[in-house]
Amino acid sequence: MDEIYLVVIKVLVAFFAAGILSFLFTPPVKKLAHRIGAIDIPKDSRRMHKKPIPRLGGLAIYLSFVIVSLLMGQWTMQSFTILIGSAMIVVLGIFDDRNALGAKFKFGIQLVAAAVPVIFGNLRIELITNPNILSNELYLHFGVLSIPITIIWIVAITNAVNLIDGLDGLAVGVSAIACMTMLAVSLLIGEIPIAILLAVLAGACVGFMPFNLNPASIFMGDTGSTFLGFMLATLSIQGMFKVYAIISFAVPFLILGLPIFDTAFAFTRRILSGRSPFSPDRGHVHHRLIDMGFNQKQTVAILYIISTILGLLAVVLTTSGEFRAIVMVAVVLIAIVIGGIVYLSTEKRKMKFHEQQLRDELRKREKAAEEKHSEQKP
Repeated sequence: MDEIYLVVIKVLVAFFAAGILSFLFTPPVKKLAHRIGAIDIPKDSRRMHKKPIPRLGGLAIYLSFVIVSLLMGQWTMQSFTILIGSAMIVVLGIFDDRNALGAKFKFGIQLVAAAVPVIFGNLRIELITNPNILSNELYLHFGVLSIPITIIWIVAITNAVNLIDGLDGLAVGVSAIACMTMLAVSLLIGEIPIAILLAVLAGACVGFMPFNLNPASIFMGDTGSTFLGFMLATLSIQGMFKVYAIISFAVPFLILGLPIFDTAFAFTRRILSGRSPFSPDRGHVHHRLIDMGFNQKQTVAILYIISTILGLLAVVLTTSGEFRAIVMVAVVLIAIVIGGIVYLSTEKRKMKFHEQQLRDELRKREKAAEEKHSEQKP
């Protein structure tokens, strides 16, 4: 019992220490953003703010995480390689917040950063529960494919969190919820060192939120969103993917369900329309909710609730039997598929409606030109 109390105290100290530091670091980081010109100027319809707002706020989250985790974490070679990879992500984010780097260049650096803990820290997704119920093999081993699979997972989640960073407080709040959920799961499965790091990361997010909630006075920028995505991806591998059960693949997907869903359908939408999957647009889930008439605070609250429900499902999944877990995963997958079909059909109808509007406008212009031409004739 004493050990349980000690763990709870460590988790709480890690959470509050990181939160306080993040809160204290944000004002000077805001001044730094102004000084170096890391300012987000609204110049297209994707941006919801109307006035220039400093970026780079993720630096406060990163610094508080590094300081507290170095003091309280149980560091191994693998943990240090994750820290090195995250430092590369943060440096890349700082330059991107200042100079708006190209997507291909950023993607290349992200691959290198993800490869550092995978190759030098032996961070791998080596197996999952075999989804083939007819097979005698209980687990599906990836073998040498574990290296590219792990790198893809890290880069995908890094960008998924970045892509949902479109409204005040959205990405940092969803990340905090994901951290708290992973923290609960880590405690349930006995991964105490991972739980402490997750408490630090959650605290750093919560400490930054007062400055980032609507109306935001500072944005995380790519510095924060990509760092949070990178850490959530790597910590999920350290913790949940090591559990030799059905939860080894279901829990991380549930916890990170919102950014994964939004990214998957963003890429699908762009590819179907003949564009690059990395090209920006105004079709993300939060944009859709805004277009439906919800304001920013309502939209963020809705997405917080969805993330919390998915997180609670993940926690229940860790405490359920395997049969219940399979049923729950099947229900969630069916819901995602149905939601995806509705989402894509809505997009298709929207595109057809837009095309019809363009055709109607073209006909009006042609008709007006013909009438003008006939009037000019003697």
